[in-house]
Amino acid sequence: MRYHWRTQRFATSARDFVSATDILVGIGWLDAQAFEHWRRGQIDCLEELVRANLQRISEAMRLFRSWATARGLFASPTAYVGRTPRRQTLRFSRSGNPAIEASYRTHWVSPELSEKKRERLAEKASHAPELVAVQPLNADWICHRRGGTGDLLMMETPGPACLRCVGLDDLAYLPAGDALFTRRAKAKSTRYAVVVRFSRIRRRYERQGLLVEPQALADAR
Repeated sequence: MRYHWRTQRFATSARDFVSATDILVGIGWLDAQAFEHWRRGQIDCLEELVRANLQRISEAMRLFRSWATARGLFASPTAYVGRTPRRQTLRFSRSGNPAIEASYRTHWVSPELSEKKRERLAEKASHAPELVAVQPLNADWICHRRGGTGDLLMMETPGPACLRCVGLDDLAYLPAGDALFTRRAKAKSTRYAVVVRFSRIRRRYERQGLLVEPQALADAR
């Protein structure tokens, strides 16, 4: 298995930690874009996306743990929360076995970091990811819940959902452009979502602005 050199590269990266998903992406068993779909709560469990059978996945995770332990890396349990308004706990394994889930959720942290830095890193890694609203290229999309539509949508497992159905239709749109003003509005808003649009030229989603609470927008001004 082409494994060890890839793990070494991740573990010595600027992030100062390595995770099971890093390994799966690094050895080519997990597509990075598919992984993002899982983070957005669109896939029931991560193992559905891994291009290997359960026996091979189990062996890779065993080797990974052995490698990390032998090099003195610190085990850091990490929460994986969906990038959805429900903030549900994401599932890794088909079985849902607690021990397997815990293995996937464990980040292995560089021993060169101080205890305080390890604590900060663990807190940052467990922080819920930002919500993402999409400006669709196809204006004819239909909300899978109530059949509505709109200028923005959020992706769910069954399909696109309108902001009303996900409970974000009261937020105000703040276009990108003024970085300082955007940071102030974001800091004052208890709820927010990043607005992105897919670029056909660059083949990636690009940030367009932010959805924030109207009062936060007023306070930031």
